[in-house]
Amino acid sequence: MRKEPFTVGNYVHVIKRGARGFPIVGDELDRWRFLLMLYHFNSKTHIPENWFRDLQDKKISHTFERPSSWPEKEPIVRILAFSFMENHFHILFKEIKENGISTFMQRLGTGMANHFNIKYKQKGSLFQGPYKAKTIKSDNYLRCVAAYIMVKNPFELYAGGLDVAVQKFDDAYEWASGYVYASLMEYAGKRSAPFLEKDILGELFPSSNAFKRHAREYIQGRVHEREEPESPGIILE
Repeated sequence: MRKEPFTVGNYVHVIKRGARGFPIVGDELDRWRFLLMLYHFNSKTHIPENWFRDLQDKKISHTFERPSSWPEKEPIVRILAFSFMENHFHILFKEIKENGISTFMQRLGTGMANHFNIKYKQKGSLFQGPYKAKTIKSDNYLRCVAAYIMVKNPFELYAGGLDVAVQKFDDAYEWASGYVYASLMEYAGKRSAPFLEKDILGELFPSSNAFKRHAREYIQGRVHEREEPESPGIILE
Protein backbone atom coordinates (compact mmCIF):
# COMPACT_ATOMS: atom_id res chain seq x y z
CA MET A 1 0.00 0.00 0.00
CA ARG A 2 1.30 3.44 -0.88
CA LYS A 3 2.32 5.95 1.75
CA GLU A 4 0.41 9.14 1.13
CA PRO A 5 1.59 12.70 1.97
CA PHE A 6 -1.81 13.61 3.39
CA THR A 7 -3.10 12.95 6.88
CA VAL A 8 -6.32 12.63 8.85
CA GLY A 9 -8.43 15.75 8.37
CA ASN A 10 -7.13 16.53 4.86
CA TYR A 11 -9.46 17.08 1.89
CA VAL A 12 -8.16 15.29 -1.19
CA HIS A 13 -9.20 15.31 -4.86
CA VAL A 14 -8.61 11.91 -6.48
CA ILE A 15 -8.86 10.94 -10.14
CA LYS A 16 -8.41 7.51 -11.68
CA ARG A 17 -8.38 6.91 -15.45
CA GLY A 18 -8.86 3.90 -17.65
CA ALA A 19 -5.81 2.44 -19.37
CA ARG A 20 -5.12 4.18 -22.71
CA GLY A 21 -8.34 6.15 -22.24
CA PHE A 22 -10.50 3.04 -22.67
CA PRO A 23 -13.90 2.71 -20.90
CA ILE A 24 -13.86 1.33 -17.36
CA VAL A 25 -17.47 0.10 -17.48
CA GLY A 26 -19.49 -1.77 -20.07
CA ASP A 27 -23.11 -1.23 -19.15
CA GLU A 28 -25.56 0.38 -16.74
CA LEU A 29 -25.20 -2.40 -14.17
CA ASP A 30 -21.46 -1.72 -13.96
CA ARG A 31 -22.21 1.94 -13.24
CA TRP A 32 -24.71 1.06 -10.53
CA ARG A 33 -22.18 -1.37 -9.07
CA PHE A 34 -19.74 1.56 -8.75
CA LEU A 35 -22.24 3.41 -6.56
CA LEU A 36 -22.68 0.32 -4.39
CA MET A 37 -18.91 0.11 -3.97
CA LEU A 38 -18.76 3.74 -2.83
CA TYR A 39 -21.09 2.73 -0.01
CA HIS A 40 -20.11 -0.81 0.95
CA PHE A 41 -16.32 -0.54 0.51
CA ASN A 42 -16.12 2.43 2.87
CA SER A 43 -15.70 0.40 6.05
CA LYS A 44 -12.86 -0.57 8.35
CA THR A 45 -13.81 -4.24 8.17
CA HIS A 46 -13.82 -6.28 4.98
CA ILE A 47 -17.05 -7.50 3.41
CA PRO A 48 -17.43 -10.93 1.74
CA GLU A 49 -15.38 -11.44 -1.45
CA ASN A 50 -18.55 -12.27 -3.38
CA TRP A 51 -20.34 -9.26 -1.92
CA PHE A 52 -22.40 -8.41 -5.01
CA ARG A 53 -23.65 -11.97 -5.37
CA ASP A 54 -24.55 -11.84 -1.67
CA LEU A 55 -26.66 -8.75 -2.34
CA GLN A 56 -28.28 -10.42 -5.33
CA ASP A 57 -29.09 -13.57 -3.35
CA LYS A 58 -30.78 -11.42 -0.71
CA LYS A 59 -32.57 -9.46 -3.48
CA ILE A 60 -31.20 -6.12 -2.27
CA SER A 61 -28.65 -5.39 -5.01
CA HIS A 62 -30.88 -2.58 -6.32
CA THR A 63 -30.76 -0.77 -2.96
CA PHE A 64 -28.17 0.43 -0.48
CA GLU A 65 -29.39 -2.00 2.16
CA ARG A 66 -26.59 -3.78 4.00
CA PRO A 67 -27.02 -7.47 4.95
CA SER A 68 -27.27 -8.05 8.70
CA SER A 69 -24.70 -10.86 8.38
CA TRP A 70 -22.01 -8.40 7.27
CA PRO A 71 -19.71 -6.68 9.81
CA GLU A 72 -20.95 -3.38 11.21
CA LYS A 73 -20.04 -0.49 8.92
CA GLU A 74 -17.30 1.79 10.23
CA PRO A 75 -16.33 4.40 7.59
CA ILE A 76 -12.65 5.09 6.85
CA VAL A 77 -13.22 8.13 4.57
CA ARG A 78 -15.85 10.75 3.87
CA ILE A 79 -16.97 11.16 0.29
CA LEU A 80 -18.00 14.78 -0.28
CA ALA A 81 -18.39 14.73 -4.07
CA PHE A 82 -17.86 12.49 -7.07
CA SER A 83 -18.47 12.12 -10.79
CA PHE A 84 -18.23 8.95 -12.82
CA MET A 85 -17.46 9.22 -16.51
CA GLU A 86 -17.03 6.57 -19.20
CA ASN A 87 -13.26 6.25 -18.83
CA HIS A 88 -12.41 7.89 -15.49
CA PHE A 89 -13.84 9.08 -12.20
CA HIS A 90 -13.28 11.86 -9.69
CA ILE A 91 -13.83 11.66 -5.93
CA LEU A 92 -13.46 14.40 -3.32
CA PHE A 93 -12.48 12.75 -0.04
CA LYS A 94 -11.88 13.69 3.55
CA GLU A 95 -9.37 11.41 5.27
CA ILE A 96 -10.91 10.37 8.61
CA LYS A 97 -8.81 7.28 9.38
CA GLU A 98 -5.09 6.89 8.82
CA ASN A 99 -4.53 5.43 5.32
CA GLY A 100 -8.29 5.53 4.77
CA ILE A 101 -8.11 6.95 1.25
CA SER A 102 -5.37 4.59 0.09
CA THR A 103 -7.22 1.60 1.58
CA PHE A 104 -10.50 2.61 -0.03
CA MET A 105 -8.93 3.30 -3.41
CA GLN A 106 -7.10 -0.03 -3.37
CA ARG A 107 -10.39 -1.84 -2.74
CA LEU A 108 -12.24 0.18 -5.36
CA GLY A 109 -9.62 -0.23 -8.07
CA THR A 110 -9.17 -3.95 -7.44
CA GLY A 111 -12.91 -4.56 -7.24
CA MET A 112 -13.61 -2.76 -10.50
CA ALA A 113 -10.72 -4.36 -12.38
CA ASN A 114 -11.52 -7.92 -11.26
CA HIS A 115 -15.20 -7.50 -12.12
CA PHE A 116 -14.48 -6.00 -15.57
CA ASN A 117 -11.94 -8.68 -16.53
CA ILE A 118 -14.17 -11.55 -15.45
CA LYS A 119 -17.37 -10.17 -16.98
CA TYR A 120 -15.83 -9.16 -20.31
CA LYS A 121 -13.15 -11.89 -20.48
CA GLN A 122 -10.31 -9.41 -20.50
CA LYS A 123 -6.76 -9.51 -19.14
CA GLY A 124 -4.36 -6.88 -17.94
CA SER A 125 -4.81 -3.55 -16.22
CA LEU A 126 -8.11 -1.74 -16.38
CA PHE A 127 -6.59 1.51 -15.13
CA GLN A 128 -3.81 3.82 -16.22
CA GLY A 129 -1.36 3.26 -13.37
CA PRO A 130 -1.91 4.52 -9.83
CA TYR A 131 -4.60 7.03 -8.99
CA LYS A 132 -3.66 10.69 -8.87
CA ALA A 133 -4.42 12.88 -5.88
CA LYS A 134 -4.03 16.44 -4.67
CA THR A 135 -4.51 17.81 -1.16
CA ILE A 136 -6.79 20.86 -1.04
CA LYS A 137 -5.49 23.62 1.22
CA SER A 138 -8.00 26.49 0.90
CA ASP A 139 -11.75 27.01 0.90
CA ASN A 140 -11.56 28.85 -2.41
CA TYR A 141 -9.78 25.97 -4.09
CA LEU A 142 -12.25 23.55 -2.50
CA ARG A 143 -15.12 25.49 -4.06
CA CYS A 144 -13.46 25.32 -7.47
CA VAL A 145 -12.79 21.58 -7.19
CA ALA A 146 -16.40 20.93 -6.15
CA ALA A 147 -17.74 22.68 -9.26
CA TYR A 148 -15.11 21.08 -11.47
CA ILE A 149 -16.04 17.58 -10.31
CA MET A 150 -19.81 17.87 -10.09
CA VAL A 151 -20.66 20.32 -12.87
CA LYS A 152 -17.86 20.65 -15.42
CA ASN A 153 -17.47 16.89 -15.86
CA PRO A 154 -21.18 16.04 -16.36
CA PHE A 155 -21.51 19.11 -18.62
CA GLU A 156 -19.12 17.39 -21.02
CA LEU A 157 -21.84 14.75 -21.53
CA TYR A 158 -24.52 17.33 -22.35
CA ALA A 159 -25.80 17.36 -25.93
CA GLY A 160 -23.27 19.43 -27.86
CA GLY A 161 -20.65 19.16 -25.15
CA LEU A 162 -19.18 21.69 -22.74
CA ASP A 163 -19.29 24.70 -25.06
CA VAL A 164 -23.04 24.31 -25.59
CA ALA A 165 -23.58 23.67 -21.87
CA VAL A 166 -21.81 26.93 -21.03
CA GLN A 167 -24.17 28.83 -23.35
CA LYS A 168 -27.28 27.00 -22.08
CA PHE A 169 -26.30 26.87 -18.44
CA ASP A 170 -29.78 26.57 -16.89
CA ASP A 171 -30.87 23.77 -19.21
CA ALA A 172 -27.53 21.98 -18.86
CA TYR A 173 -27.58 22.33 -15.06
CA GLU A 174 -31.08 20.87 -14.87
CA TRP A 175 -29.97 17.96 -17.05
CA ALA A 176 -26.75 17.40 -15.07
CA SER A 177 -28.60 17.50 -11.75
CA GLY A 178 -30.43 14.38 -12.93
CA TYR A 179 -27.23 12.53 -13.87
CA VAL A 180 -27.28 9.59 -11.46
CA TYR A 181 -23.52 9.02 -11.49
CA ALA A 182 -22.46 12.35 -10.02
CA SER A 183 -23.16 13.98 -6.68
CA LEU A 184 -24.68 17.12 -8.20
CA MET A 185 -27.96 15.32 -7.50
CA GLU A 186 -27.29 15.77 -3.76
CA TYR A 187 -26.26 19.41 -4.05
CA ALA A 188 -29.30 20.16 -6.23
CA GLY A 189 -31.54 18.57 -3.58
CA LYS A 190 -32.72 15.70 -5.79
CA ARG A 191 -31.20 12.74 -3.92
CA SER A 192 -29.75 11.80 -0.55
CA ALA A 193 -27.31 8.93 -1.14
CA PRO A 194 -26.09 7.19 2.04
CA PHE A 195 -22.47 7.13 0.89
CA LEU A 196 -22.13 10.92 0.59
CA GLU A 197 -21.55 13.51 3.32
CA LYS A 198 -21.38 17.19 2.40
CA ASP A 199 -19.17 17.98 5.40
CA ILE A 200 -17.57 21.42 4.92
CA LEU A 201 -19.24 21.84 1.51
CA GLY A 202 -22.55 21.96 3.36
CA GLU A 203 -21.25 25.04 5.18
CA LEU A 204 -19.79 26.66 2.08
CA PHE A 205 -23.00 25.99 0.13
CA PRO A 206 -25.90 26.01 2.63
CA SER A 207 -28.55 25.69 -0.09
CA SER A 208 -28.97 24.22 -3.56
CA ASN A 209 -29.31 27.74 -4.95
CA ALA A 210 -26.01 28.77 -3.34
CA PHE A 211 -24.19 25.94 -5.10
CA LYS A 212 -25.89 26.69 -8.41
CA ARG A 213 -24.84 30.34 -8.22
CA HIS A 214 -21.26 29.29 -7.60
CA ALA A 215 -21.39 26.69 -10.38
CA ARG A 216 -22.67 29.30 -12.84
CA GLU A 217 -19.86 31.68 -11.94
CA TYR A 218 -17.28 28.91 -12.22
CA ILE A 219 -18.56 27.45 -15.50
CA GLN A 220 -19.17 30.74 -17.28
CA GLY A 221 -15.96 32.25 -15.95
CA ARG A 222 -13.10 29.86 -15.36
CA VAL A 223 -14.24 27.08 -17.67
CA HIS A 224 -15.20 29.50 -20.43
CA GLU A 225 -11.68 30.89 -20.21
CA ARG A 226 -10.37 27.30 -20.02
CA GLU A 227 -9.01 27.83 -16.51
CA GLU A 228 -9.38 24.79 -14.29
CA PRO A 229 -8.11 23.60 -10.92
CA GLU A 230 -4.64 22.17 -11.15
CA SER A 231 -4.89 18.50 -12.11
CA PRO A 232 -3.97 16.09 -9.31
CA GLY A 233 -0.36 15.00 -9.62
CA ILE A 234 0.79 11.43 -9.21
CA ILE A 235 1.65 10.74 -5.60
CA LEU A 236 4.93 8.90 -5.45
CA GLU A 237 5.49 5.70 -3.48
